[in-house]
Amino acid sequence: MKNLAGKTVLVTGATNGIGKAAALELAKQGADLVIAGRDPARTRATVEQIRDQSGNPAVEGMVADLSSMAEVRRLADEFIQKHPRLDVLLNNAGGIFANRQVTVDGYELTFAFNHLSYFLLTNMLLETLKASAPARIVNVSSGAHSFGRMNFADLQMSRDYEYGGGRAYGQSKLANLLFTYELARRLAGTGVTVNAVNPGTVATGFGENNSGLMKAAMVLYHRFSLTPEQGADTLVYLAASPEVEGITGKYWIKRKPAASSRASYEESDQKHLWEISAQLTGLPVSPAA
Repeated sequence: MKNLAGKTVLVTGATNGIGKAAALELAKQGADLVIAGRDPARTRATVEQIRDQSGNPAVEGMVADLSSMAEVRRLADEFIQKHPRLDVLLNNAGGIFANRQVTVDGYELTFAFNHLSYFLLTNMLLETLKASAPARIVNVSSGAHSFGRMNFADLQMSRDYEYGGGRAYGQSKLANLLFTYELARRLAGTGVTVNAVNPGTVATGFGENNSGLMKAAMVLYHRFSLTPEQGADTLVYLAASPEVEGITGKYWIKRKPAASSRASYEESDQKHLWEISAQLTGLPVSPAA
């Protein structure tokens, strides 16, 4: 089945785990595929693997550290220069970090990598997506959003006693949903849909970049998890299936719309997060349509 023949797809975080599994399946469905990764050698190797395993030569790699807002902008600019259209944007890159770290922009790493990169890259590519409509945006969130709380007084968790790897991760995954719902409203009538997905607990290297107790916990957790292919299934479904054409502003689990947390539906928080994210990424703070 070649649902994506002639369509251009960009997948971030595609050198490992569910991102890689989703990218492979999208290539099998005929997409002109662009994958974004942080490590040049790993990105090149993944491109070759996907070409070989899919039989699709139209696979390209771009390199960017998405925790840096300048790198996100460079990735968007490079994509626009090379590709006149974008039919599917799959925002998948993300991480969890046991200890508080700060990016080159001075932002807390989890918030920058898991949320601000989605926000900035999507906004930088919106005009291309609109020009390619019908087009789709898929944001990978997590069930962890349900224990997330937006600390608008200190989104960067700058006070040491406030930081916890799980707390920061939950906040960033809630931010993914607030962003998705606000973006869906702003894109009404454009032919561009945006949905969020909870892929479930997947056996990848996710979280194993840490040390100590968090690494041990993640290794044990992954022994009882889904395979990357199982975790990627709903991502691919939202990216490629004709069944979801025109459906927008939903949270998906196992190919079905589901209810997200009460906090994720707070429209005032959705709008407030948009305004703050625009300020942090240097975008115009435009009112909702």
